[in-house]
Amino acid sequence: MIQRAKIANKETVISIKGLYKSFEELDILKDINLDVFKGENLVVLGRSGSGKSVLIKILVGLLPPDKGIVIVLGKQVDKLSPKELDTLRLRVGFLFQNNALYDSMNVRQNLEFPLIMNKKHLVKKEITTAVEEVLDAVGLKDKINEMPSELSGGQRKRIGIARTLILKPEIMLYDEPTSGLDPITSGEINKLINDVQKKYNTTSIIITHDLTCAKETGNRVAMLLDGNFVKVGKFDEVFESDDKQIKSFFNYNFIQ
Repeated sequence: MIQRAKIANKETVISIKGLYKSFEELDILKDINLDVFKGENLVVLGRSGSGKSVLIKILVGLLPPDKGIVIVLGKQVDKLSPKELDTLRLRVGFLFQNNALYDSMNVRQNLEFPLIMNKKHLVKKEITTAVEEVLDAVGLKDKINEMPSELSGGQRKRIGIARTLILKPEIMLYDEPTSGLDPITSGEINKLINDVQKKYNTTSIIITHDLTCAKETGNRVAMLLDGNFVKVGKFDEVFESDDKQIKSFFNYNFIQ
């Protein structure tokens, strides 16, 4: 059985107050309020197009809020200068849905790249050690010289996680980490997310519509429907609700 880390305190590392975001006449996020605590895995669940990915793009300053306050690691994101935002982003790892690996680079080069760009003081031996450490963490040390095209979907996802971990972020943002994967591989990724949480003491937001992923990785689940969090709590607490929309989402998506 997959085991999540237990949360020892309630130190807030992400705070969202009164967040609104629209695109022309389409309201995506409407008065979003949420605190994320140090060391927890917080799953944001919702249908495609519900604003899940918009939310995490706002968290890292890729999109500006229309209204509201977003504080990440003590910094109000939309008030930061470009240089300050770059500094904050080094503390936040973002795993894109498509893994964002460079097809022209092998695994070693993909993992070395963020260190070379952002940790210019490191010598070659230190970079090699860091690469081997994160590959060991995701169980793929034997793939170090392979190209992304030679890897399976699950392996590419693992390498994407390794490349995010190599900068030792305090926060991990996972965008649909099990999308396109078979159930067995999805289970392996869920376990890896929990292993990362425990080994690196990361705080994570996991964006997904996969209820199995939510159940296996989330210390808490936040249900996003029609631009609002309609329920936040442990998985069973959220889905014990009598809300018809929540029941419908559960019945349509859950895989026993």
